[in-house]
Amino acid sequence: MKKIYLLLTLCLSTQTTAFVFAQSKDPVRTDPVRRDPVVENIVKEATENSQLEKLAHELMDVIGPRLVGSPQMQQAHDWAVAKYKGWNITAKNEKWGEWRGWERGVSHIDMVAPRVKSLEGMQLAWSPGTNGKTVTADVVILPDVADSVAFQKWLPSAKGKFVLISMNQPTGRPDYNWQEFATKESFEKMKKDRDVQTDAWANRLKKTGYTARALPLALEKAGAAGVVMSYWSKGFGANKIFGAYTKTIPTVDISLEDYGLLYRLAESGHTPKISVRGDAKETGVSQTFNTVGEIKGTEKPNEYVILSAHFDSWDGGSGATDNGTGTLVMMEAMRILKKVYPNPKRTILVGHWGSEEQGLNGSRAFVEDHPEIVQNIQAVFNQDNGTGRVVNMSGQGFLNSYEYLTRWLSKVPDPIRTPIQTSFPGAPGTGGSDFASFVAAGAPAFSLSSLNWSYGTYTWHTNRDTYDKIVFDDVRSNAILAAILAYQASEDPAKTSRDKSVLPLDAKGVPGAWPEPRKPTRRGGLD
Repeated sequence: MKKIYLLLTLCLSTQTTAFVFAQSKDPVRTDPVRRDPVVENIVKEATENSQLEKLAHELMDVIGPRLVGSPQMQQAHDWAVAKYKGWNITAKNEKWGEWRGWERGVSHIDMVAPRVKSLEGMQLAWSPGTNGKTVTADVVILPDVADSVAFQKWLPSAKGKFVLISMNQPTGRPDYNWQEFATKESFEKMKKDRDVQTDAWANRLKKTGYTARALPLALEKAGAAGVVMSYWSKGFGANKIFGAYTKTIPTVDISLEDYGLLYRLAESGHTPKISVRGDAKETGVSQTFNTVGEIKGTEKPNEYVILSAHFDSWDGGSGATDNGTGTLVMMEAMRILKKVYPNPKRTILVGHWGSEEQGLNGSRAFVEDHPEIVQNIQAVFNQDNGTGRVVNMSGQGFLNSYEYLTRWLSKVPDPIRTPIQTSFPGAPGTGGSDFASFVAAGAPAFSLSSLNWSYGTYTWHTNRDTYDKIVFDDVRSNAILAAILAYQASEDPAKTSRDKSVLPLDAKGVPGAWPEPRKPTRRGGLD
């Protein structure tokens, strides 16, 4: 009877505890067994005094996209330093190189024949402008020729024309939309036809004798009025906007819908004519920077915990989820730490890296320029793949990363920690984002990888990567996570191990090699 009574008491107690937690309105309430006043204050500050929306508006709406070498990039660096100083955090802009200076202006693209229609599109980054003039010309399609010799014979006919160089997509509906509404037979037929068309277009490009990079230059040399493309991102209204290769004529990207209109008109012999005005301008050689903030350590000031996010973006949208949200996470985490944990044991740095998009240049430069910091890194936490809640962490090939990462994560409130899947020891990242620059140098650096939120299709490098795509509840969760991890890494009595795991064998039976540090491009776009 006593055993039954004890069991009943235990069950009721467990149920009561579960009920209390279920009824709690605090989404990040911690387990009483693991309560820590600093953690609780981090959560409290993040939820009751969040600065995320204000920071996002100032960065994404007011400053806008942050293309390396642009005036907006410099404006963002100066803004970040001022914000940190306003929070009593030491910060500076640290020069690491130079880049081609360029500023986007207004793009006007209109069809003026066979009817009038304003077209949705923009110049690519670093596209030459039109010198304050409007260029009007016929539109032609890149021809399907027999070989490169035949293409050379065609090239003179491109003079004075806008040339379409992208495939005309057979559908502007994403595959998920087809899957929802089409018959299975119709969907499979569309995909098969699209595959055939894609292969045919790739062969058409190959027969010109030019690479994708060299073709626009060949058209420019032949006297084309401009290059027109459409890099559809496979989602409604989304195109990816990268850089132009032309030096004197504009390169523009036009939405799938309007590009298809031009293509069909040209193909049917109705010769569309468009007018293009691009007010982009060259701004000379621009200095490039990383913004670095610091909360000085009190006991081990020469050991470092680094919060990491790249600051630059492509400029089709405003760089909101790539990597505005990573930037917000780290800025908010630093603000919170300064307020609730102002005297860390180890120095906490934040790095907002420049020119990640062109090859991790800012973080590679930092690693190269600061060996004294890199050799004393306790941990780097980097966030870069969108607005979603963090759901994955890998040990990045560090043999003993399980021991300290799981210990630090155990202090994170359950609703934030539980969804995070970990893999140990994992494999060292070789690229993708700035943590890889530190991993290559042997420093424990980890990616806080996020939920998808259709990132690859709708916001990654697209014209739709804007403020409205930010999910602030998820970003707030990530700021709490980053702040707690930085706090725990700072407090840990032990220095983190840098022992590396033996990597899997390659196809020849040889163990995989740890990535080597790579030199940054310190002078870009100026050749």
